[in-house]
Amino acid sequence: MKLTYEQKLEIYRERKEEFYSWSMLTLKWNCSRSVLDYMIKLMDCHGVEIVKHKYTDYPNQYKKEAINRVLIDDESIREVSIQLGLSNIGTLTRWIKEYKANGYNIIKKKRGRHAHANQEETDIRRIGERECRASPEELAAYHRERICKKIKRLSSGTRRPRKQEIAQAITELRQELKCSLGFILETIQLNPELPQMTRSDYYYWSSDHTDKDEKNNGVMNKIIQIFYTHKRRYGYRRITLQLKNEGYTVNHKMVKRLMKRLGLFGISPKAKYKSYKGNLNGTVKSQLLNKVVDEEKHKTYYKRDFSTSTVNEKWTTDVSEFHIAAGKLYLSPIMDMDNREIVSYSISRSPNYAQTQEMLDKAFEKYPDLSGLILHSDQGWQYQMTQYHKALQNRGIIQSMSRKGNCLDNCIMENFFGKMKNEMFYGHEFEFKTLDELEKAMEEYIFYYNNERIQVRLKGLTPCQYRSQTLELNH
Repeated sequence: MKLTYEQKLEIYRERKEEFYSWSMLTLKWNCSRSVLDYMIKLMDCHGVEIVKHKYTDYPNQYKKEAINRVLIDDESIREVSIQLGLSNIGTLTRWIKEYKANGYNIIKKKRGRHAHANQEETDIRRIGERECRASPEELAAYHRERICKKIKRLSSGTRRPRKQEIAQAITELRQELKCSLGFILETIQLNPELPQMTRSDYYYWSSDHTDKDEKNNGVMNKIIQIFYTHKRRYGYRRITLQLKNEGYTVNHKMVKRLMKRLGLFGISPKAKYKSYKGNLNGTVKSQLLNKVVDEEKHKTYYKRDFSTSTVNEKWTTDVSEFHIAAGKLYLSPIMDMDNREIVSYSISRSPNYAQTQEMLDKAFEKYPDLSGLILHSDQGWQYQMTQYHKALQNRGIIQSMSRKGNCLDNCIMENFFGKMKNEMFYGHEFEFKTLDELEKAMEEYIFYYNNERIQVRLKGLTPCQYRSQTLELNH
């Protein structure tokens, strides 16, 4: 595919600014990765104007120096081509081939068409070609040797080549040698040490199986759209649910395979949040622990119970720090354990009790009747204060605290902090120049989390959609 200057600029932008994978680019533009990679590195080195189509008549001395860098100085053809600004890596390869064929001499080609030879010279040349033409036996022997070498190269070490690889090699041999499929398969069968293939296997792997994803182009384009719409925050499970929500009939295995082919991988956790462990003896017991007595092993332990039957039954809260060059912000949210919704939150530039009180006031304004609700937290100093105890008691809320030094007792909130930081903070710290920019991004993410980000545990619904569904069923 011959690309225009505008198309080359678009490819460069998609790779550099939108972080398109090589698989996506090769699929979209129908070009090999090596061609696209060379073009982008050429533009990085010399600027975008270098890829404009223009004819250049290189002098012999220029060619000689480039060839010597490869043959004498042992530099790679690719590196030399990029440094010299050659439009195509094949240009230098062709120079070297012609240089060797001409007895290590550079011959200046004359521009324009070659003059026609007279009829007598033409006849003599044709007779010579017929006399030098190989016999059918010699041609068949050459073809058999070529087939054996190509198929044998598919086996690297102890690795057995895949059927798809063998079928592809046979197709290339048919095009190169202009011989029949039966001749190629017969040659392979006569050499037991070569990877074998039957005629039926060849037709299967060279047609349906090789092109099995062509029918999924629409699905792949939709996967790309969903993936970048949600800023690489969705993995294959969540994308599968989103596709089903939009009417596509797919399963998670196919989506995983297509995402792997496209080079789409969601954001992975980089660091686990370490909660405040406290130094008190636990003035408030945990309401989320069930005592289990194992009589056989003579052990007694506690099992965490985060199960709920409806919304506003169990809430959890904590504080997390966001640190950038301009300073620090502290996020104090309340999450509903039933639908994982952020009920209310407060963002402050210092971790004080006023922030905690603001968070509670927003929650109480949103839901006035919370009698019997369990509000869980760790043993942070905010949750040890008398003002906090009274605020919950006045609303009929039951306070619950994690055990000392046990962050797993509040793992639901810890997981939220981990998701939030992985999806909008880690790797983007230097993008926020001020605390106001960071605060705006945090607010936008929480809105996105509640209203747009679907969850697997909620069967493809967002937290707000799940709350509405739950309230409708209960009434």
